[in-house]
Amino acid sequence: MRRIGTLGTALWAITILTHDPPVGDLRLGQRVFVDDGTCPQGQIKELIGAKLTASGVQRVAKCVARSSLK
Repeated sequence: MRRIGTLGTALWAITILTHDPPVGDLRLGQRVFVDDGTCPQGQIKELIGAKLTASGVQRVAKCVARSSLK
């Protein structure tokens, strides 16, 4: 998993990946951002480990404005 960059401090960091993390790597409640070109210009994909199921953590993906990454 290659990271493009990390913003923030040691207490709070934003991780931007170039592709979705492998199945099983996203924990419940974890939030990562993926810059893989699937969202419109000026937006980035946000992946959230949203729900624990029998087969693992269910992911929710949505495009968010890059300007919201602070």
